[in-house]
Amino acid sequence: MKRVFLIVLDSFGIGAMPDAADYGDEGVNTLGSVAASSCFHVPNMARLGLFNLDGVSCGVREDAPVGRYARMTEASKGKDTTIGHWEIAGICSKSPLPVFEQGFPENLLLEFSEKTGRGILCNLPYSGTEVIRDYGDEHVKTGKLIVYTSADSVFQVAAHEEIVPLEELYKDCRIARDMLTGEYGVGRVIARPFTGSSGQYTRTSGRHDYSLLPPGTTMLDQLSGRGFDVIGVGKIRDIFAGRGLTEYVYTAGNAEGIERTLEYMDRDFEGLCFVNLVDFDMLYGHRNDIRGYAEALTYFDGKLTQILSKLREDDLLMITADHGCDPGYTVSTNHSREYTPFLLYGRKIAPGNMGTRKTFADIGATVLQYFGIAPEFEGASMLK
Repeated sequence: MKRVFLIVLDSFGIGAMPDAADYGDEGVNTLGSVAASSCFHVPNMARLGLFNLDGVSCGVREDAPVGRYARMTEASKGKDTTIGHWEIAGICSKSPLPVFEQGFPENLLLEFSEKTGRGILCNLPYSGTEVIRDYGDEHVKTGKLIVYTSADSVFQVAAHEEIVPLEELYKDCRIARDMLTGEYGVGRVIARPFTGSSGQYTRTSGRHDYSLLPPGTTMLDQLSGRGFDVIGVGKIRDIFAGRGLTEYVYTAGNAEGIERTLEYMDRDFEGLCFVNLVDFDMLYGHRNDIRGYAEALTYFDGKLTQILSKLREDDLLMITADHGCDPGYTVSTNHSREYTPFLLYGRKIAPGNMGTRKTFADIGATVLQYFGIAPEFEGASMLK
């Protein structure tokens, strides 16, 4: 019985791609920034080959890594969660998803307001923590929804849980998702609930993402179509709009995501367990919190001891990322255009350096080959 555990460390980039300057990201390096912290300690990932990856100059290289490892190049035009995960699963996006750096058109927001029955505040690119600080009081007073965006292809709706109940917020986001197609087809509509009082508003774990349907066949579609289990942990269900999954569970953060993964490791199934650990990006990368990012990686690496111990004879463990978000890059707090790591371990897998790959889709092709399936997308397996 074969099982693959594919864990995405959301935003864990390992250095600027050649075209990073085109995205305003010249010189970014998420791994380089966090490795400089005294809180950074990742012996398990080092043993798998993290510091042996092409282009990685920090850390201590292993003389004999036990993992199979590669530096992954994003072939898609973009640097966001949706495009990164889609490419891992086999879809290369030749055109970037639309962004609205000046806010969304007034006619679009007027229609959204009419359909939700609530007014609109903000409509600007904003930090998620700062927008509730600056607009939270007016929202609580008027009941208007806080709509904002970022340098990514997102339409975000923030609301206080005591003013707009969660289910209403989710309904409003589904309305937005149905509206945002074509030229307005952002990658994600994101519900951003918060609680607290004036000056002390805090976002909750009730976030939900509503993504576009993947525009082509994915690794998930092919696996589930052949009768294999495809389990999503974290926001995987939202990223793929539920398509191709046979089971999923939402999580409140990294710690819960790791615990749910460990629980699945104790279960009998045949197929893929696809995991997203979002805190690296959401809590630390976007907040330029180097120490927090380093501590989160150290925590994950400590849990890797338990994860590795639960692997069965025919199991594979894969660790990668979807983009970068360099907490040491003070020019912005946005995602960064970076290479990502790929670390593969299995008891029957020969270790070695697979070099620099041309596309994240090689990961999807590797998963499919392990289950004897030829990918219906461009991507080359990293298994012999």
